[in-house]
Amino acid sequence: MPPPDPAELFELNENGEIPPLNQHVPFTAQYVDGASIDWLREEAAERERSNALRAQYGVRGLLLPWFDAARMWLVVILIGIGIGLTGGWLDVLVKWLGDLREGRCLHGFSYNQVTCCSGIKSGEQCDDWMTWGEFLGVRFVLAQALLHSFVYVSLAVVFAGSAAVLVKTYAPYAFHTGIPEIKAILGGYVLKAFLSPWTLLIKALGLALAVASGLSLGKEGPLVHVACCMAYLLSRFFAQFRNSEAQQRKLLAAAAAAGVSVAFGSPLGGVLFGLEELDTFANESEVMWRGFVASAVAAVSLQWVNPFGTSKLVLFQVTSGADTWRAFELIPWLTLGVIGGVLGSLLIKLNVEIALYRRNSVLNEWPILEVVGVSAITAAISYLVVFSRVQTSELVANLFQECDSTKIDYHGLCNSTAMWENVFLLLLTAALKFFLTAWTFGMMIPAGIFLPTIAIGACLGRAVGLLTQGLHRAYPTAWIFLSCPPDPSVRCVSPGFYAVIGASAMLGGVTRMTISLVVILFELTGALSHVLPIMISVMASKWVGDAIGKDGGIYAVWIAMRGYPWLPPADFQDKGDTGAQLMRPADRLVVIEDERETVADLDGLLKEHDFHGFPVVRRQQYLGFVTRDRLRSALDSLLSDDSERTKRCVFSSRGRSSITEEQIDFSGLLEEAVLQLRQEVPKELVVNMFQKMNVRQIMFTTGGKLVGMVTKSDVVSLLTCNFPHTAALGGGVQQRSWG
Repeated sequence: MPPPDPAELFELNENGEIPPLNQHVPFTAQYVDGASIDWLREEAAERERSNALRAQYGVRGLLLPWFDAARMWLVVILIGIGIGLTGGWLDVLVKWLGDLREGRCLHGFSYNQVTCCSGIKSGEQCDDWMTWGEFLGVRFVLAQALLHSFVYVSLAVVFAGSAAVLVKTYAPYAFHTGIPEIKAILGGYVLKAFLSPWTLLIKALGLALAVASGLSLGKEGPLVHVACCMAYLLSRFFAQFRNSEAQQRKLLAAAAAAGVSVAFGSPLGGVLFGLEELDTFANESEVMWRGFVASAVAAVSLQWVNPFGTSKLVLFQVTSGADTWRAFELIPWLTLGVIGGVLGSLLIKLNVEIALYRRNSVLNEWPILEVVGVSAITAAISYLVVFSRVQTSELVANLFQECDSTKIDYHGLCNSTAMWENVFLLLLTAALKFFLTAWTFGMMIPAGIFLPTIAIGACLGRAVGLLTQGLHRAYPTAWIFLSCPPDPSVRCVSPGFYAVIGASAMLGGVTRMTISLVVILFELTGALSHVLPIMISVMASKWVGDAIGKDGGIYAVWIAMRGYPWLPPADFQDKGDTGAQLMRPADRLVVIEDERETVADLDGLLKEHDFHGFPVVRRQQYLGFVTRDRLRSALDSLLSDDSERTKRCVFSSRGRSSITEEQIDFSGLLEEAVLQLRQEVPKELVVNMFQKMNVRQIMFTTGGKLVGMVTKSDVVSLLTCNFPHTAALGGGVQQRSWG
């Protein structure tokens, strides 16, 4: 939408005065990328719009609010349907591309292995699916092995390289997971290029190619970005969302919940993810209700597509012979929680160091070459280890399964005589994925960290489960195993569920999620009867992770490194400090002196300083605050006339009759609501006001005199000062300071 004509917003009267904006044409902010929205102004504009709708006479006044609400629900439902269908078909595309690396179906080139063998009973061999060696008629074992490895690595490089080229060429914001940027945008950061149609297209297509390449990444986090891009695109068709940044963010919050719902098949988890991780539903029950509807619609759409061929939303179905667990199992489960917290913190630190190395080395100039090289190394190494050769989702699904004589043994995982070999391979797979994930997460491709983290934890959990099961078989009469059934044929230890515990612990250590993580996992696996052990492991991993480092999780770290103005909801303790230690003193602020500045002076001030706003004073007495946008719009209508350039600007709210011909009334430009505090207030109170009230600045006054100012950027710097690499990567768009 083009910016408004300043001449239309500011019509001078015969005295050369500008009518106050709050009494005439309302000012519509034109935010640029890198700015923060004014929540107070946005909410005030929305209230005025709603009041105007209800103020209409007759039937029109009754129907307009109803149509207004109907449009909102229409967009929410369309978002749910759109992301559900997109997520479902992305699963199908990823499965087909991934299976193409190992073979093809005789029925048709477009069939993946599951579809090709859909008519085959469990345990029977599928002759319709052939490896590339079988399809091309290669009979020698060595030649088959070389051909399979060549196709496996080559297609991985082609897929990953294509994704990198698409991202680098057409949509640079389509790389990475997108959740850090979504968190910042929902907090008020403006980054419209991150939600563009090109970003939506390249993110979806590049995500399918990247996941199918076999790189150690997932599609769950990026699906949240895809859902928000879709919501932003749909909102542009409706003026009530197009003209309101606050309303757009309420839709984006619902879309983010729908994205998580599709990513994990977890509708409730999606809503709780928005509440806990995105911090969007805490003060808005209406927003949570929209997210709930969007998640439910998205889940129904996903189930209609049925990408897994099971007619279920459960992605990793847990099969267990019993719904009970024994007290002695708390020991290995707590151990997994501690391991998850330690490894999660180490993964974050290693990922940060690699990201800094990438930015400051030659890799920063050759991102596509880096993706090609890492994909080739990943494919070559993964092909040699049996558990890492398959797609990560298939590996996790098999690790979560319990041994069943009626089903095929997944690479000898249920062979009790090969326990130590399996434990070694599982630990080796976890170590490989640990280092590959730390490097891959941050390259120039769409990449999520949920699934590889789950895979690392599942490998560790299954290994611990096998060791516990082996210990029970070796010493069945030991006192610690007295609660097990006396019949040795009845399973006492379920290694598959240990994999679930390990996955939850590792994911908790990396993301530091708690409630939403537990709900997502039991919806993801269907293991409702084992919620308590999952809660225990998540609790232990978070405690250990927080004790090792106060980073707040992988997403908070990336927000800090990118320098986004996002306020974490964590409690802040001031230790007796006051607002005076946080504020910028008045002598360090760029202020506007009332009745002393001419139009030309203010134009030069805007050109010299790139601040978002300026305090206005008169002989040190605080008069108000004027934003850059409002001031620029007013000046642009005056600079074309040389006679206006020398007139002095008056911001004080005196009687209009006192304005002379040589002055211009700018009092209507001042912000309607700016908080003022005394500098003696606790610093903790100042931080809490920024966190809970979404203000952009707070002024400190004493006896009406301006003594200092605190901005959102100052509070962000305070809360991230303990992280040594704050803004080390910089954002695609840097936020200007406030003054």
